[in-house]
Parts: sequence; C-alpha cells; structure tokens
Amino acid sequence: MASNPLLTIKDYGQSIWMDNLTRDLIQSGELQGMISSRGIRGITSNPAIFEKAIAGNVLYDADIEAGIQAGLPVEKIYESLIFEDIRNACDIFRPIYEESGGLDGYVSIEVPPTIAHDTKATIDEAQRYYREIGRENVMIKIPGTLSGSPAVEQVISDGINVNVTLLFSIKSYEEAAWAYIRGLEARVNKGQDISKIASVASFFLSRIDIKVDQIVEERIKTIGTEDLAIEARLVALKGKVAIANAKIAYQKYKEIIQSERWKALADKGANVQRLLWASTSTKDPTYSDVMYVNELIGSDTVNTLPPATIEACADHCDVANRLESGVKEAYQLIDSLKDPDIKINLDEVMDLVLDEGIDKFIQPYQSLMESMEEKVKQLSPA
Repeated sequence: MASNPLLTIKDYGQSIWMDNLTRDLIQSGELQGMISSRGIRGITSNPAIFEKAIAGNVLYDADIEAGIQAGLPVEKIYESLIFEDIRNACDIFRPIYEESGGLDGYVSIEVPPTIAHDTKATIDEAQRYYREIGRENVMIKIPGTLSGSPAVEQVISDGINVNVTLLFSIKSYEEAAWAYIRGLEARVNKGQDISKIASVASFFLSRIDIKVDQIVEERIKTIGTEDLAIEARLVALKGKVAIANAKIAYQKYKEIIQSERWKALADKGANVQRLLWASTSTKDPTYSDVMYVNELIGSDTVNTLPPATIEACADHCDVANRLESGVKEAYQLIDSLKDPDIKINLDEVMDLVLDEGIDKFIQPYQSLMESMEEKVKQLSPA
C-alpha cells in the first residue's frame, strides 16, 4: 500500500492541523481516527465552521434544552455548546500536546468577530474564554487588526496561548510577531515563566489569489487584445501571489528569530511563534487542489487544512521542502506588481481582504445567532 504523504510532512518540521470541528466528528470517533490515519496534530475553528456544525443538527438539542431550562440567554447557550466541543476536542488532542512538549495538540477558538476592532473587549473575552474552557491546550484566536495587536500582547503576557488570525500582509505578520515578543517580554519582566506559552500567526492564502486574480481579469478585459505582452505578464501572476507572499513572510520569520530580543527570550525557554498557513483550499478548479500544501512545506510551520484538502493531500501531495526554494523569484514577483503595466496595489488588496475576512466571520456568527434564537423558540416549552 502506498504511503500517505500527509504522514511524512511532519518529517520536514511542519504540523498538519484540521480546519473543521463538529460534535459529529468528536462523538463518532472520526476525529480520533483522523489523528491516527491522517496525522492531524491540532484543530482550528471559526464562526463559519460552528454555524455549519450547529444549524439543523439535532446533536445539540439536549444541551440547548438544558440551557433553556437554566434560563440562559441565546448567546450563553451558544457558548455552552461550542465550549463543550472545544473542551472535548482538547481532551482528544491532549496526548499530542503532552507528547510534543506543547508544540502541537492545540484547539483554536475565536473570540466573537463582532469585537475585532475593540481591544478591551477582545482582551476581556480572550481571558474569559481561556478561563471558562479550562484547558491548557486551548488556543484563543485574535484577529490581526490594529486593535488586535495590543490585545495579543496583553493576552500573551497573561500566559494564554494565542492564534493571531486573518493575517494577509507581511506588515501585519511582522506586527503579530512583535506583539507576541512584547507579550513574552512583559511576562519576563514580571518574573513569570514563558516556556509553556504557544502562539501561531495564521497567514492567509487563497483569498489573496482570489482577489488578485479578479483584478488581473478586469485588467485583461480593459486591455483587450491591444498588448499581448502585458496580457501575458498579467496572466503569469494568476495563482502565484499568495505563495510568493507566504515565502517572503517566512523569510521575515527567520529574520525575527535571529534578533537579539528573540534570542534573549529563547534563552529563557520561549517557544517560537510558528507561521500557520490558513485559507488553504484552492478555489479555482484550474489550480492544483494541493498547491497551498506542496509549495509551503518547511520547518517551524503549521498548515491547517479543511477536510477535502486533507483527503486530496493524502491521495496525491508531492512532499518536499519547497518553502525556501524560489525565494528570489518570490520577491521579484511581488515587486513586479508595482510596475506601470501591472499596477496592482498589494497594500490595498490586503486591506480589502482583511475587511472581507472579518465580514465573512461576522455574517455566519450573526446568522448562527438568528438560527439559535429560532431553535430556542422551537425547543422552549409552550
């Protein structure tokens, strides 16, 4: 029987996490099975995932009814459902957490997306989530917004594991990395241990290519057939920008861990904040369904994959360390976006996909709250 490529990725210093969490997965034993058969070493969740998991699923009805009987508001009933799933998932991943010395075995849960631009509310919710879930291997997701950065710093200094999410630009990644470092430094200054704190910086991929590809198509329509050379240059960018951007981010990561500030923390037992590749399902059917896996395998990284991509990778990933190949070309490609005949403002693209990313979590969160209200009405005694 051919070996599963997913199981060999760990040999290159990368961990595979799954971007999906449902009560069905937990109770059926499928999640435990995927740890064994697919090498899954952690799991991430978000409001969109929970909306799909809870809406119309009778597995949650008994707990919803218990919440109704306890007189809980809808939002607290929702929290009771997802906190229970997170705790159970944490328990399933606990052996990996122990075996890896705290490198892997994490379960990520995001603070409400509606507070993405509110620093104090984000800090308060992150602290409360961590306290109420009560598991060492839970990781709180905080968006990498301007308001999120000081929240990351404070929450890390409190000794809470953080997944900095919705990072698109190199600048936002660097800020996430330094927020982690500042949080650790604050903890050191208080004389507290930093050896058991973990963080990942979730760097998004496919959404960048979707947006750049749209811009490219619009530019080609504008140009028409007047300049085939420019058209060829534009076409050559399609499906290439996100991976190039990620490879440059990894070079920034290497620079940061060579800094004196980081080395001082490492001497005190600090763990590196690994880059985590997110949004890794390929949306364009003309692209390889595993291109965001094959091209970004490398040391000290995580790739979080949706179930379909996990199965595709198990079937036909081509595993090799490519994260540091083509780096010069990656810089050249990103620089070429500024050329007069290309004129793609990457900063504007990154701002746009960040706003859209927050909105893509707010909408399902609000939709879920509405469906929860409806379900509470249905299950409430007449």
